[in-house]
Amino acid sequence: MVATGVAVLVALPYAVGALPARDSAVSAGALLDAVRSSADVPHSGYAESVGGLALPLTEDFTALTDLLGARTRLRVWWRGDTDWRVDTVRATGESGLYRDADGLWSWDFERRSAVRTTEPTVRLPRAADVEPAALARRLLSEARPRDAERLPARRVAGRDAPGIRVRPAAGGSTIDRVDAWIDPGSGLGLRVEVHGTGGTRPVLESAYLSLDLGTPPPASTRFVPADPATVRGEINTDLAAAINVFSPARPPATLAGLPARGEGVGSVGSVGSYGTGFTLLIALPLPGRLSRQLRGQLADSPGATRAAAGVRLAVGPLSLLLTDPVDRRSWLLTGTVTAATLDRAAAELAR
Repeated sequence: MVATGVAVLVALPYAVGALPARDSAVSAGALLDAVRSSADVPHSGYAESVGGLALPLTEDFTALTDLLGARTRLRVWWRGDTDWRVDTVRATGESGLYRDADGLWSWDFERRSAVRTTEPTVRLPRAADVEPAALARRLLSEARPRDAERLPARRVAGRDAPGIRVRPAAGGSTIDRVDAWIDPGSGLGLRVEVHGTGGTRPVLESAYLSLDLGTPPPASTRFVPADPATVRGEINTDLAAAINVFSPARPPATLAGLPARGEGVGSVGSVGSYGTGFTLLIALPLPGRLSRQLRGQLADSPGATRAAAGVRLAVGPLSLLLTDPVDRRSWLLTGTVTAATLDRAAAELAR
């Protein structure tokens, strides 16, 4: 009798999760509005993200390759857009990101190191970006109601979540669609799936396994270093952020017919970001050492081809082109665009 009772208790969460979801009449446009207004909705929980992109990049991009090509386990405490904590859970320990009004703490348990930085305007993706709610906001921020359609509801983290599907508004993107399931009351994205063109499985998916909509206590997002002597202050530990500040290169205001994202591109930073919606192109100027390392690694990767402007590789919906040096500078062009768009961008940068 005891064994049976224990078995029932253990199986109960799985049985609840397997219950059919109750759908609602909420429209795709209403779900989009709810997602965009959810940045300050407090919540906490456990989520997992799975990436299917095996990027052949150098050790300088290790965090990016892990994020987009492996399973990432996250513990989340979210009090607001500038007051949160996201821990990455690994078998050997944890690393944490703590955001406050003045910047960011990065804590590595294994190395027992704490780094204090400002929040850069340009950076590489990090673990907090694949938290389901943050990922849904980022991907659906520019979607229009006419580009979206409703999907049947699913049970996610024990909640009934109506679904929404958004496809690119214009051609030229290698993303086929983004599917998301939303908590209609809070607007939080509970599950997100990104599908590339021609693929049968998501290239990136992230979902909450457990979620609490209560406000986490202030202490949960506050970081106090145990040993102040181990704290290291940095301006930019992120490679893209450092290049954006210190490189003398200046990208053009438009590239390959795509408009710049944000203000000041080409005048206040060295990293160019272009496109709208799911059509995204990044132009990153690389110093000589990084360029040489990456060129050799890309050239030896399966599927790499030689283009007129440099070495090209496609990994799922993500396209990469490392240009040949011009005036001792190479550009890493990457994004969810076609090979023809990369070639056009490389030719414009060479001029």
